[in-house]
Amino acid sequence: MTPSTGPGNPPGGPPGSAAGSAAWELLLPAASAPARARGRALQGALRDAVRSGRLAPGTRLPSTRDLAADLKVSRGLVTEAYEQLTAEGYLRSGRGAGTWVGDAVRAARPRARDLAPRSPADRVDFVPGTPDLSLFPRSAWAAAQRGVLTELPHESLGYPDPRGLPRLRTALAELLARRRGVVADPERIMVVSGVAQATSLLASVLHARGTRTAGVEDPGSPQHHALYAAAGLGTVPLPLDDEGLATGPLYASGVRLVVTTPAHQFPTGIAYSARRRAELLDWARSVDGLVLEDDYDGDFRYDRAPVGALQGLDPERVAYTGSVSKSLAPGLRLGWLLVPDWLADAVVERKRTTDLGHPTLDQALFARFVERGDYDRQLRVCQRAYRERRDTLVAALAEHFSGSRVTGIAAGLHAIATLPERYGPEEGFLARVTEAGVAVRALTAYAHGGAGGVPVAGMEVRLVLGYAHLTPGRIRAGVARMARAV
Repeated sequence: MTPSTGPGNPPGGPPGSAAGSAAWELLLPAASAPARARGRALQGALRDAVRSGRLAPGTRLPSTRDLAADLKVSRGLVTEAYEQLTAEGYLRSGRGAGTWVGDAVRAARPRARDLAPRSPADRVDFVPGTPDLSLFPRSAWAAAQRGVLTELPHESLGYPDPRGLPRLRTALAELLARRRGVVADPERIMVVSGVAQATSLLASVLHARGTRTAGVEDPGSPQHHALYAAAGLGTVPLPLDDEGLATGPLYASGVRLVVTTPAHQFPTGIAYSARRRAELLDWARSVDGLVLEDDYDGDFRYDRAPVGALQGLDPERVAYTGSVSKSLAPGLRLGWLLVPDWLADAVVERKRTTDLGHPTLDQALFARFVERGDYDRQLRVCQRAYRERRDTLVAALAEHFSGSRVTGIAAGLHAIATLPERYGPEEGFLARVTEAGVAVRALTAYAHGGAGGVPVAGMEVRLVLGYAHLTPGRIRAGVARMARAV
């Protein structure tokens, strides 16, 4: 026997529903209580079901005869429970109309929290890492989605190749070879849910082969430690110099896996020199090691053509990964991993056991988006917008912070600003601008080994300023607000 609902009542317990059945199941323990306590137990269970919302306001209860039969208790016990809860206001009844859950009790509705990072509207947020999500090409994306739903064969909706749809891997191979100089074999490309999954897959496979540590750039991404720890690997911070990863400490570290951002190092903003790129590959060959190249924003260079990917120089010593997080939106969770031939089978198998493959519709949609030239157009839109915003940031810093310097190449979605000593010490500067409603991060926040990889001159303040997600007007306002605060 299950409760029912009348017109306009919540859909919590229609006849035969799982919700209704579950609600009555709450009464079964009360019905099996010792005889003397059975009445109180039944009343308490009904009361709790109403309070918790399992029995929603307006839900019609079974007749006393039917409920007594279902619970295998006396009808008088059920009648007494109904009368007691009606007197308390939990239930309501009318002659010949049955018994219903009353409206007096307002159970708290379950709420799902949103733990996604959000910035208050009144705060200017210069924290790097987010693109301008308003640039997402909704119309072109919707058109590609309609086209895919029309043309996709039914069998393509089954479990996909764990590497990804052949159509998308072929499109990615052409795209990466053309734009980033990657040696791209579609058979060695894997579609992943972003660089984080690519890193985890590779790390777990190498851990199974005996690797226990990974070298990471210092300063570098704060996520590296947790990602590698989840795969069982420790991280070794490796310092940088003006040309890239310093090779002396790299050789001395004993690591055989190192993750790098050679096209536009995060966060310092330097590009690895040609000499340092060659030295890094020499290291990998000499120790039988592997470089993981994170090309997180390699398409965005504003003063010249982007430097090609390191992977193109030695595809057997460099694994290459990237995503659409900076060019489209991080919420798409769509990226790629290109691995050396000697690792391909093991990484594919790990991908299979991890998630049985990336969603087919998403892959087919992005393949069509790339094939029709929509992705190239999106990159050009972003290139123009982000170049303007970087220029705006540089000009605003020059206006409001005399003597400041912006270092690193003109690329990507963030810049390094060094402010003169008179604005220090850094801790006090950060406290004042935070109080003024401006969110910023210091370069020292990205150091893995203390401040070992981040030289600081005197009382200078070195900031990592993300600008891509801010309009030019918001950038100018934010810099002006920082200046007033200090």
